[in-house]
Amino acid sequence: MDKNIGEQLNKAYEAYRQACMDRDHAVKELQLKTENYMQQLCEQQEQIELQNNIIAKLKSQLGALNANR
Repeated sequence: MDKNIGEQLNKAYEAYRQACMDRDHAVKELQLKTENYMQQLCEQQEQIELQNNIIAKLKSQLGALNANR
């Protein structure tokens, strides 16, 4: 009977250990994906800002052309 309890404890501990490793892996994967998402978001915000600046310059040039007509 003691041997059976010991085996059950070992199996339970191994299942717990595996669950912890799976959780740690999932946390690391989520952190990596979050970092990548944040980096992409920053890059896209920079692109939007650059495009807004270009639009503002083009509008200014268009306004100047329309004023000359």
